[in-house]
Amino acid sequence: MRILQVSSANTFGGGERHFVDLCRELVERGHEVFVALRPSNEWQDRLDFIPRENFLFVSIRNSFGMFSAKKIGKFIEKQGIEIVHAHVARDYLAASVAVRMVKSVKLVLTRHVVFPMKPFHRFALKNVDAAIAVSPPVQEQLERIFPAYKVHTIPNGINVADDKDVDHGALGNEFRVFHDIPTHAPLIVTLGELKLLKGQRDLVLAANEVLKQIPTARFVVAGKDNSIDKRFRRELRRLVRVLGHDESFTWLDWLDDISPLMAAADLFVSPSHSESFGLAILDAMAAGTPVIATATDGAKQLITDRNAIVPIKDPIALAGKITWFIQHENERRVLGEKQKLHARKNYGLTTMIDATVALYEEILNG
Repeated sequence: MRILQVSSANTFGGGERHFVDLCRELVERGHEVFVALRPSNEWQDRLDFIPRENFLFVSIRNSFGMFSAKKIGKFIEKQGIEIVHAHVARDYLAASVAVRMVKSVKLVLTRHVVFPMKPFHRFALKNVDAAIAVSPPVQEQLERIFPAYKVHTIPNGINVADDKDVDHGALGNEFRVFHDIPTHAPLIVTLGELKLLKGQRDLVLAANEVLKQIPTARFVVAGKDNSIDKRFRRELRRLVRVLGHDESFTWLDWLDDISPLMAAADLFVSPSHSESFGLAILDAMAAGTPVIATATDGAKQLITDRNAIVPIKDPIALAGKITWFIQHENERRVLGEKQKLHARKNYGLTTMIDATVALYEEILNG
């Protein structure tokens, strides 16, 4: 198959990681993959396995990018593309118009967020052949726009490596030494883009309560603030400083390899206000790091133990849950083992790619 993957995302996050993983696996299976990206994107180097001539750089700045649609349409025709797969909301309409310019090309979109689509999409995207939801809550939203037979739920998958020969203790200790974190200090970590919706402020407020009960606890906040002025990151660090906990916090940017962080952690926390899936949660689970999370749609889909779920936007409840699991080591270890088994059994990358390829073949065969 000849497939054009489209993403106008400028920065690298969970959706872009999904995009890269999908492209890589398709290439390894022998398919011809092309990509349409924003010229100013910061992550195209992660697609270095794709020939440069298979790249199209196009500025899709909003849902009505007609000039971009024409450019994509010409690329589709020139390259003999069979399937166009769009991943970002503002790309959907441009991809739809581009596909209309070339007969027999199929259009697929993936919805990575749980927020409702616009009512006009019901009419503007009538030529969509398949809409992929990353979770059942996203599927419910898509079925308000598309006929149910066009909507398919394909959860995100991760590359579950065989880690039997990895010395997790040594890996975790190395991380702690490098970041000046005491070996026996309880370590609570979170990972995700720094923005209000991800709930890091709630975690800082929860940490203030946790440290009253467990003064030796340490916290790692990993993630980038992708806004222009980086205001949210400054606000978070200022709040930690005002609360008097500078020495209890370590701040890291985006991590390409999270295995040392997960090996060092006693507990992973997802304090998000909204998650359609929760790729960071899944990564932590697969690594065997016990996870507690706020009751987002994504977290409830992944975490089967309701004792590990807390209300959204409730720092006090979050603090109580963190404290309880840190103080109950056996229960924490059991939780981690159960979550690891669940993640590795149900959310492998191969499963995701198999389902996506099968869907491509289905729509090509009518």
